[in-house]
Amino acid sequence: MRCFDNIAKLIRSKRINHPKSYSQSELSNLLGYKNGQFISNVERGLCNIPLKMLKKVSDVLDIPKEDLMDVILKDQEKTLENYLLRAENDEELGTVRSHSSSSPEQKASSSF
Repeated sequence: MRCFDNIAKLIRSKRINHPKSYSQSELSNLLGYKNGQFISNVERGLCNIPLKMLKKVSDVLDIPKEDLMDVILKDQEKTLENYLLRAENDEELGTVRSHSSSSPEQKASSSF
């Protein structure tokens, strides 16, 4: 599962604590979106800021580029961990299932 938790917290915090205290709708409009739904989705961790918008977000919310990079890398690391752990769990479950579901021939030969 993709992780956007860190970018979500940063954007929300910077938006609310900004001297202009932008609403979600205002920030979305400044970024070129028609309504506040985009920022709402970002702040709830449902999606990420598109890479082409990072410079604009950095400028509008006065976020140092290093801070943006840091949170994006943390989210990416968590995303990779989630996928790798899921793959390991799926693999382990597949191994357990394959051992527990023997073919009729295996069951017949083991009963002798």
